[in-house]
Amino acid sequence: MVQTKKLNFIVVDDSKLDCFIAEKIIRNTGISESIKSFLQATEALEYIKAIPAGEHQRTIMLVDIQMPVMNGFEFVEAFEKLPKEVTDNYTIYIISSSINENDLVRVHTYATVKQFLNKPLTSNNLAVLLA
Repeated sequence: MVQTKKLNFIVVDDSKLDCFIAEKIIRNTGISESIKSFLQATEALEYIKAIPAGEHQRTIMLVDIQMPVMNGFEFVEAFEKLPKEVTDNYTIYIISSSINENDLVRVHTYATVKQFLNKPLTSNNLAVLLA
């Protein structure tokens, strides 16, 4: 993996354990500039909205589907309503243990979602998305 520029990561998952695992795997790659985890999708959305215009940096987001208050699909729908100069800085990967065919199909209806990844995050599937 030839990665020169460090990347920023946001993990959105209501499971503290899954956030911990994702953070550890990301840190072990040595390519992370920063990692922020949110147990609530609403908090992640507010964090992104609070970043001043023009200060958004290239960020990879790992977003779970099944979460209370705001699920992953609702998060993506709200995220896609943000200005293009904001959304263009983020690459979203849905990460879920869902095997629901409707979820898999729905993931591909969003312009900002690059791919669906199965939980738990592994160093192998992280390496694939960073390649």
